[in-house]
Amino acid sequence: MPENKRILIVGPSWVGDMVMAQSLFQLLKAEAKREKYGLEITVLAPGWSEPVLARMPQVSEVVTMPVGHRKLKLGTRYGLAKQLRKSDYHQAIVLPGSLKSALIPWFARIPLRTGFVGEQRWGLLNDIRKLVPEDLPLNVQRYLYLGLPAGRLSGDIFYQDNIKSPPKPFLVVDHGQVQTTLTKFSLIADKPVLALCPGAEYGPAKQWPAAHFAEVARAKIAEGWQVWLFGSNKDQPIAQEINQLSGNDCHDFSGKTTLGEAIDLMSMAKWVVTNDSGLMHVAAAVGCQAVAIYGSSSDEFTPPLTENCHRLSLDLDCRPCFKRTCPFGHTDCLNHLFPDRVLPLIR
Repeated sequence: MPENKRILIVGPSWVGDMVMAQSLFQLLKAEAKREKYGLEITVLAPGWSEPVLARMPQVSEVVTMPVGHRKLKLGTRYGLAKQLRKSDYHQAIVLPGSLKSALIPWFARIPLRTGFVGEQRWGLLNDIRKLVPEDLPLNVQRYLYLGLPAGRLSGDIFYQDNIKSPPKPFLVVDHGQVQTTLTKFSLIADKPVLALCPGAEYGPAKQWPAAHFAEVARAKIAEGWQVWLFGSNKDQPIAQEINQLSGNDCHDFSGKTTLGEAIDLMSMAKWVVTNDSGLMHVAAAVGCQAVAIYGSSSDEFTPPLTENCHRLSLDLDCRPCFKRTCPFGHTDCLNHLFPDRVLPLIR
């Protein structure tokens, strides 16, 4: 083992997955400390993820992926890989399952290239792991498994403990920057804050109805709380609907903040009510108490990695279906999960 080791992580393309990847970074650092060698972790990731990765002290460097999601652009990938050759990485760990995601480590001639079987990646990867879903039911466990030396899981208590109880993501918050963000938006944190995250990038089958969010907002506003709405540009319609149904008494930040600013403001929330989304994982990683609403997805696959979260879902025969839109057209798994299940939890 070298005195100093460099690993390139090819990161995922979703906010929640990137937050969960921090569990892998923590495991790799713990292993380096245990084996007494230095470790630098570089993450190859989309540009939007930089504010998230900047709050992970385990990450030494971020390399921005110059190719958009689902685009090939072989020439661009090869050009970046040539630059990466100069860094003398010992290993690449490829978290996505696509063939495209394995190209840059191969072009960069990184000697050990680890990832799961998928999309005919034989040759591009030379440390190929077979995924057995029953052994690794959580998405975060699958990331951790790729960080284990081949064959070590069965005989090493250190790895078994980490797989069984994954390290919890923790995004470091700069309180000076938080104050700067509060000032930018003319906010005064003189009342308890309820954050609502009504968006879900995956699709409407993961979105709790606007009317349910609004009922929760009205109840907390009546108790003297501030209610802040978070989301991307795509979430503006539902955020505006919630605000209108709440008497326009919410602070609507959807599409108005950077991801970094959203993280700063989220850290001020006393409670968060959220769909199964990237912001759910952000809320968990900044230490918020949260209520997570699950519709078509399952908290047995992508739970928030925190003990401060209530996970709510309905026991219906049709869920979890993992569909973007309800195949039956009724979305009962969300419509029938009423606010009276949520409000007692945040009192």
